[in-house]
Amino acid sequence: MQTNKIIYWVSTAICCGMMIMSAFMYFTKTDMVRGFFTHLGYPEYLVVPLALAKVLGIIAIVSRKSPMLKEWAYAGFFFDALLAAYAHYAADESYWMGLAVAGAVLLSRYYGEKTYPHAQ
Repeated sequence: MQTNKIIYWVSTAICCGMMIMSAFMYFTKTDMVRGFFTHLGYPEYLVVPLALAKVLGIIAIVSRKSPMLKEWAYAGFFFDALLAAYAHYAADESYWMGLAVAGAVLLSRYYGEKTYPHAQ
């Protein structure tokens, strides 16, 4: 039981850490990230709202107040990683593989929570 709890919180920290680092970069290096978005064909006005959505998603996952919000946060994080991986792949950049791995980590984290809900 204690091992499951440790695995739960470590994997939660890794998943949320990926998103908080991304959101931090979006807030602190907004112009650089806007350039990346433009290069990948996305509108640059998405940078700040996406950063806010990532922070709110982290809060929803860590607070565990609403199972529905937690579910939506995992879905949002997964689609963010999936679409970012595809955008980098389509632009012939090497970053896509790391983002695909991030998507897989998020997916396994989500299913791990569904499989072992008692670990929380």
